[in-house]
Amino acid sequence: MADESIYDLGYEVQTFDHEEWWLATPEPLLIWARLRVLHSGVAQVFDSHGSTLTYESEDMARAALMDADFRALEGMDDDDAELIGQLLEDLQPPQGDDDEELLPQMIKTLGPRH
Repeated sequence: MADESIYDLGYEVQTFDHEEWWLATPEPLLIWARLRVLHSGVAQVFDSHGSTLTYESEDMARAALMDADFRALEGMDDDDAELIGQLLEDLQPPQGDDDEELLPQMIKTLGPRH
């Protein structure tokens, strides 16, 4: 018997292959974006406005994020974090059970940079 919880909203929930967090740091803000790659290869970016943008591939989504001055959190090191006035261990992506819970956490005001 199928797990009926995936049909709660009247359609099957899309599963994803992997997820990455990206950030942009226009002074004095820290702005998050979440990149998910679906099993089909399609990529979705959840942005700080609450929109989910869909791209044909992970490469296209990554290019769009880089064009908007976002950086992958995974690729950052201590020196990168220091440039934005943060400790790498303090750069924690938003947490929540759904996008509605994530949205208020997608933009954070930072203190002045040195």
